[in-house]
Amino acid sequence: MIEARRLHILRAVADHRTVTAAAAALYLTPSAVSQQLAALEQETGHRLVERSARGVRLTAAGEILLTHANAVLAQLERAESELAAYGSGEAGVVTVAAFATGIGLVVAPAITELAASSPGIRVRVQDAEGDASLLMVLDRQVDVAVAVEYRGAPREDDPRLTRVPLYAEPFDAVLPVGHRLATAPRVAVADLAKDPWIGPYPGNPCHDVVVLACEYAGFEPRLEHSSDDFRAVVSLASAAAGVALVPRTALSGMDLTGVVVRPVDGSAPTRRVFAAVRRGAAEHPLLRPVLEALRAAAAPQG
Repeated sequence: MIEARRLHILRAVADHRTVTAAAAALYLTPSAVSQQLAALEQETGHRLVERSARGVRLTAAGEILLTHANAVLAQLERAESELAAYGSGEAGVVTVAAFATGIGLVVAPAITELAASSPGIRVRVQDAEGDASLLMVLDRQVDVAVAVEYRGAPREDDPRLTRVPLYAEPFDAVLPVGHRLATAPRVAVADLAKDPWIGPYPGNPCHDVVVLACEYAGFEPRLEHSSDDFRAVVSLASAAAGVALVPRTALSGMDLTGVVVRPVDGSAPTRRVFAAVRRGAAEHPLLRPVLEALRAAAAPQG
């Protein structure tokens, strides 16, 4: 008999690529993870993982089992949802991981709405970038992620997650006031090819959006300054340290002294934001109101 908790460990190893990282995410020791993998291999009669200097990868048998693990774990989430519904499930704590702008734009308004519509639900929020928050959901560290579409993000048909679209917003060009294009009504990304750039670190979903926009415009940006804090990005632009592309809502309420903000000419790069829960959990009586409140809060953003 295959134990469900071992399937969860197998999926964590597949997601994190190393036993050490999977163990940290699951709050286990690496030796405990290795022991559980060994037990799972004994239960199935197949070698499931291969280790190398670069980490761990699943064997063909491991990939087969992972497909079934995703289905089994999703069904267990559904079972928990139905049992919670049977027991009313009207009170409890829901943990939400979201990036900073998403917290201000949709999570905080959703909490206000829930206080009136579902007073028994208490939301606990953690600040996390989109790529990190999705793994936190899969590792059961949080219940809901508010994340950003990025290169390598789980697809909409990913068997591990259910995604709920929230909103999409364009990136605007942020230029020093003395920039040669500061008086232009709109700015083409291609016209910034020779400028130094300021942007988020690799791994931040917004980094991918900026780099892809530049690639589509026919060049690789010369990223001379890096920060995941858009206030710092704007401050550097105001010091004429370079140019940047920044999500429009991130600029709201910010001190823009020393910079000009211009819409991008043509097809503007876009940040697409969604909520995600583990597959099978969307109808949980605690999670369903939270997802509905997030969707309602996001509606004015389009």
